[in-house]
Amino acid sequence: MQSRATARLLMCPPEHFAVTYAINPWMDPKDWARDDRALVSQSQREWAGLCRAIRAAGAEIETMQAVRGLPDLVFTANAAVVLDRKVLLSRFRFAERQGEEPHAAAAFRALQARGVVDAVSRLPDDVVLEGAGDCVWDRNRELFWMGYGPRSDAAARSVVADYFGTDVLALELADARFYHMDTALCPLSGGDVLYVPRAFTPAGLTVIRDRVAAEQRIEIAPDDAARLAANAVCIDRTVVSAGMSDRLRRSLEERGYRVVITPLQSFLRSGGGAFCLTLRLDHRSASVREERAA
Repeated sequence: MQSRATARLLMCPPEHFAVTYAINPWMDPKDWARDDRALVSQSQREWAGLCRAIRAAGAEIETMQAVRGLPDLVFTANAAVVLDRKVLLSRFRFAERQGEEPHAAAAFRALQARGVVDAVSRLPDDVVLEGAGDCVWDRNRELFWMGYGPRSDAAARSVVADYFGTDVLALELADARFYHMDTALCPLSGGDVLYVPRAFTPAGLTVIRDRVAAEQRIEIAPDDAARLAANAVCIDRTVVSAGMSDRLRRSLEERGYRVVITPLQSFLRSGGGAFCLTLRLDHRSASVREERAA
């Protein structure tokens, strides 16, 4: 008898992935072009490896169709914010990614028709928010950690709070290399929080330290930050990451997590890791979990 999936994630195959423009410091189109064919093959192998790791952790994967000319559609975390079967579609800051918006909307309408999600809504016309990339759900604290500045607007905080009826902590991102919240902070299932101190302003660090107990804060050192170690997927007690130091891995294992490393070097060239390549569809707030249990 097949066990029930413990998580459901949305992914997009890298059929058209490449680094063809630069909208963050990780991206170098000329460097990619020098070895394009090999990197394309590498990205497909790495994506398949990530899928295997996620399924082995007990998750189910939904897929959306890749589209020629939209290389970053593969980063499904940026497509929307999803909680309690409600979807808030993204609006992108840069023109290079704005073409993804109608395709993501169509994918979520299809999921809605299948009963995977219940509602699909759009942001106000004057608000930019790049999905779960900048709006990371913390199940233990019942809140979203929202990043703003490089890619999303601070004004999105009230929109997300009103739509989902939950607390939203909006923190300004201060380092261009950590342009989305999901590159800088990762809440884990046990209540621990991975974070990159240099990614935040002093005010933001104060909020993190106020909301997360000292014993649950795990600072990401510069060498692990450069691997996007905070851009990890946590499924139950399994942490899936593109890479991390032995030091960080031991720290997580000592806290009871199982660490799975799946290389994603081709995607790191675009500034994306494991979290960027996935979007959780099954997050539930406490009130909804209680309703389902009743």
